[in-house]
Amino acid sequence: MTSPALAERLDGLLFFPVTAFGPDGALDLDAFRAHVRAGVEAGAAAVFACCGTGEFHALSPEEFRACVAAAVEEVAGRVPVVAGAGYGTALAVQYARLAEEAGADGLLAMPPYLVVPGQEGMLRHYAALAAGTGLDVIVYQRDNAVFTPETVVELAKVPNIIGLKDGLGDLDLMQRIISAVRTELPGQDFLYFNGLPTAELTGLAYRGIGVLLYSSAVFAFSPEIALAFHKALTTGDDATVNTLIDGFYRPLVNLRNQGRGYAVSLVKAGVRMRGLDVGEVRPPLSEPSAAHVKELADLIEQGLALLGDR
Repeated sequence: MTSPALAERLDGLLFFPVTAFGPDGALDLDAFRAHVRAGVEAGAAAVFACCGTGEFHALSPEEFRACVAAAVEEVAGRVPVVAGAGYGTALAVQYARLAEEAGADGLLAMPPYLVVPGQEGMLRHYAALAAGTGLDVIVYQRDNAVFTPETVVELAKVPNIIGLKDGLGDLDLMQRIISAVRTELPGQDFLYFNGLPTAELTGLAYRGIGVLLYSSAVFAFSPEIALAFHKALTTGDDATVNTLIDGFYRPLVNLRNQGRGYAVSLVKAGVRMRGLDVGEVRPPLSEPSAAHVKELADLIEQGLALLGDR
């Protein structure tokens, strides 16, 4: 069974903060704290710290624990804090324990590192991760971790695996997964999340199969736009949804697709231009070009103007 403590609290816009670095590339916890604090005060329903947007891949275990602990302190119980966990099974369990020590409420389990495992191997991996922690776990489907409906049913049987975040975008597969879990585990309160890089663009499609929870990268640098979209999507105001898709989100995705790693580096650029210096991305990611940063600035102004027009 799922844990009401976390599952029932994940209801609203999910905030994935960037991880702040100073001019020397070292962790800047003060800027990170300010970023988390601003997100919660703006209306985030949860903080997912040190995940994909937070450059989990670039953090040492010590930095990871420090960031999660800082997020927990800044949130002060107002909303849940979920931390990333990944790499191979042994390291994933280690990160899970660090997150638990730091006071996190749950884990987002990233795909296993490097290998492309079969269904049995992935089931063993995530079951071992869940067994190695007292925290609730959300499994992240993307890249080399793509599940059959049968595997998700087995994952959903693990007591503290409470949901699936989909970063693949195969709606046919997602519908079959949802149907299989609903059929095989009637009454099971299993959560589903739209985890595509700019989830708002596919929000209507995911809403059509009953998936309303999603991660918003835009919230990190423009909570006004993200919250307006979320309200419109969840209340059935499709006119506003389509206006924001046409005038902001589709152009943003077009820009994001201009460079590798832009799903992270453009977000950081957006946070900086809104007034908080969170530094640059760490290698192997790289900064967006000056022309693309200018285009992002124009898009933010365009999106804010659309809110005024509404």
